[in-house]
Amino acid sequence: MKQSYYIVALPGDGIGPEVLSAALRVLNLASELFQIDFRVEEIECGGHYYAEHEIEWPEGSFEKCEAADAILLGAVGHEVDGKTVFTKPGKPYPEPQLAGFAQVIANRQKLDLYANVRPVKLYPGVKHKIHGELKQVWEPGKVDYVVIRENTEDAYTGETNEIPDGRVTPIRITRRATERVVRYAFNLARRRNRQLKVTCVDKSNIIGAHRFFRDVFREVGQREFPDLKLDYAYVDAFCQWQIRNPEWYDVAVGPNLVGDIVSDNGATTAGGLGLAVGGNIGDEHAMFEPIHGSAPKHAGKDKANPLAAILSVQMMLDWLGTRHDDERLLRAAQKVEAAVAELLSEGKTLTYDLIGEEKASRCSEVGRAVEEKLRMLA
Repeated sequence: MKQSYYIVALPGDGIGPEVLSAALRVLNLASELFQIDFRVEEIECGGHYYAEHEIEWPEGSFEKCEAADAILLGAVGHEVDGKTVFTKPGKPYPEPQLAGFAQVIANRQKLDLYANVRPVKLYPGVKHKIHGELKQVWEPGKVDYVVIRENTEDAYTGETNEIPDGRVTPIRITRRATERVVRYAFNLARRRNRQLKVTCVDKSNIIGAHRFFRDVFREVGQREFPDLKLDYAYVDAFCQWQIRNPEWYDVAVGPNLVGDIVSDNGATTAGGLGLAVGGNIGDEHAMFEPIHGSAPKHAGKDKANPLAAILSVQMMLDWLGTRHDDERLLRAAQKVEAAVAELLSEGKTLTYDLIGEEKASRCSEVGRAVEEKLRMLA
């Protein structure tokens, strides 16, 4: 068990600083309540920083991420005069200078964060925005699965090649990357101990690289995890099934682009992106984030939903506690999630996306309400 944990916080752009501020207040409270020493260092970064400095973050920032026990990311993506800041004027996307590349893509690749872990869980009391209205469509308890997305290759390598009549972005899928991410998915299914089932989601009927991913999934599953059920789905069919029958799924794993699509699609059944959280996890490093993006139109209005960022802290606490066999962190993770769940169940102090504009509380008010719940539950 470690005596102290070094956390790098990357607030980023748009609503990122607001939601991460609320999340860090919860982390500070957990530190006090469970007697855990966290050393948090915030690093300014993202598109707004690039627009001013022509560099995404200060020199030495990556080295600090590499040295951290874990990373918390707010959001990246900045606009100037309604136009998204990607890179230097006249330089095409993608290239290493694009805003958000260093914090998101490069951190994933350089720190080898090969598993993008996206829980899809519906808490009691949460309604969903269907036809522009908040309704209860899916039942809590029937939406509780995890999407594991390979995080380092497929079509997300940052490579694009010019051809006479357009551009080509290659799809790269290797045995090494596939084996380790499917092993992560199989081991997670064992730890969850629910359906003991892993679904391989791909487009292997069309894309040869995806056929390779499915073949490796089958090989590893049959050879190393005979106690688990292997399931298969093409991504287009899976997208409708996860909406129609989310209770079918326990752990789903797929190539990078596929996982990106189905994890966001699944967020619909869990109350929307304001509650969606992701962990970028490797063998030695991990980065946790709300996945709603920077939402520039809401920036600075104290309006955004901070619960995904707070659940990012919960996910980080759980990962650190498991990694370092620290029962304090595991208790803290459990209580933070319980505090969020209780607030959602009450259905009062929530942001506009969960309760509507007329009854909405501010981002900061929701964050403080989670803190109050956490004090009562600890």
